[in-house]
Amino acid sequence: MSQGHASQPDLIVVGAGAGGMTAALVAALDGLRVVLCEASEQVGGTTATSAGTLWVPGNPQGQAAGHGDTVNAARQYLDALIGPLDARGRREAYFATAAQALGDLQARSAVAFASSGMHPDYLPQLPGAAVSGRAVSPLPFDGRLLGRDFVRVRPPLPEFMVLGGMMVGKADITALLNRYRSWRHFSHSARLVLRYAADRLRYPRGTRLVMGNALVARLFHSLRQAGVDIRFGWRLTGLHQEKGRVVGARFTAGDGEHTLRARVGVVLATGGVGHHAALRRELDPTGTPVHPLAPPSVRGDGVASARELGAAIEQHPGNFFWQPVSRVPRADGSTGLFPHLFLDRAKPGLIAVNAQGQRFVDEAASYHHFVEGMVRAGAVPAHLVCEAAFVRRYGLGAIPPGTTDLRPWLARGYLVQAPTLDALAQALGLPAGALPANVARYNEGARRGEDPDFGKGASVFDRFNGDPAHAPNPCLAPIEAGPFCALTVWPGDAASSAGLVTDVHGRVLDAAGLPLPGLYACGNDAASVMQGRYPGPGTTLGPAMVEGWRIARHARDAGDALRA
Repeated sequence: MSQGHASQPDLIVVGAGAGGMTAALVAALDGLRVVLCEASEQVGGTTATSAGTLWVPGNPQGQAAGHGDTVNAARQYLDALIGPLDARGRREAYFATAAQALGDLQARSAVAFASSGMHPDYLPQLPGAAVSGRAVSPLPFDGRLLGRDFVRVRPPLPEFMVLGGMMVGKADITALLNRYRSWRHFSHSARLVLRYAADRLRYPRGTRLVMGNALVARLFHSLRQAGVDIRFGWRLTGLHQEKGRVVGARFTAGDGEHTLRARVGVVLATGGVGHHAALRRELDPTGTPVHPLAPPSVRGDGVASARELGAAIEQHPGNFFWQPVSRVPRADGSTGLFPHLFLDRAKPGLIAVNAQGQRFVDEAASYHHFVEGMVRAGAVPAHLVCEAAFVRRYGLGAIPPGTTDLRPWLARGYLVQAPTLDALAQALGLPAGALPANVARYNEGARRGEDPDFGKGASVFDRFNGDPAHAPNPCLAPIEAGPFCALTVWPGDAASSAGLVTDVHGRVLDAAGLPLPGLYACGNDAASVMQGRYPGPGTTLGPAMVEGWRIARHARDAGDALRA
């Protein structure tokens, strides 16, 4: 077993997601010697496959764009959503430092954001909810700047790329679908494809990175520029404690086992519960079938290691942040998971039904609240039902918009199609007559642009993801012309809300509420500051990065105190 005494770092950060990379980067920029250990061979974790959006009230980018969001409004919103009790002051600490953290990262690194503009909070009926300016998105990044290390960035889900490896954002999708309708869209599409063609001569995928991939690459590029020691394939197996203080960590790697000591402490940012079977059973005792969206490398190492030292776990309603997923059969024989975020459920002419063929939720609700509706109604799994014409126009799950031939998807078993609703119900195993009756009730309101049962299309959030060209309601259209299609979806989780109890500095606390000296946690390893609620886009990434930033600042001050 090797020892790390000869080149002892100030700080060990475990996990190269957004929170861990932020903690490592800021600590290094502040003068600490940092070693970042990542269990897999790539950086990014779940962040790499996400939209990369951060929920940051009163952010400077939104202010500069004139959106006018305020921290006070966000405070009112979370008070209404979560309640006024702010456990250990973490929520107020987030409000106080989020904008400052973003500004510091932009000033001292390659991490850069733009206002997401109109991007409504997910519960706009609550006081203080914002329609615009509260979310920020990473600027696109040129992966070629990473050179040979470009392969170290975890790629997006294959189904989220086009032409076998080209990333596209929301504006790119619009341009590609309308490429022959205007010169502007054609030239935008041509530039994308030409750049991608050039990339594939040298790289395994396109190097124009957007969304979460851009955020990950910007953090990784900044870490390389700051000279941070990044060790890939180093999996945490335990923490090392002396006289009650965490002074290091144990790892297993391809060349054996290692013990690494740290002068200031250890930061846990390993991705949360992930695929740790025992923790999942503990936090979801209902046994609801759930598909984790975390990479296979996320195995609950941080949470489990901290608990061995007496760290406390904080639980919340639901304990997880949800996304509906469909199972995608891939050409290599594997099965992927496609998260249904916003591209299909809010569009006009789609409903979700349970095993009785009945609707149970506003289909245009946010991904988290949609799955909450599934679990609450016992609709696991659920079926998305629409016309075949809907699939061709808007896409459905992994089937991209504009797909004219659905036969490959039918042959793979991803999609079910039938000439009538009765035949579709039979293929899905639904009770006879239930599906046509429920569709008829839905159609009656849809023709008027109303949904008296669940209010689909009534909120600004619903309409934001609908079809603006469709009237009178951008989220409602009758389902009446066959053939009809159905796609089965299951609960998936992108992150755990439950996690290690931490204070405003990110220090891990024990059951008595006292810090475990030298031990920090951020990202999904720490219990969410949102306490199981999901206010808007970037609910996990915003706190992960801001808390990572605060940890680095506290570690810097702790290091100064140790030197004094």
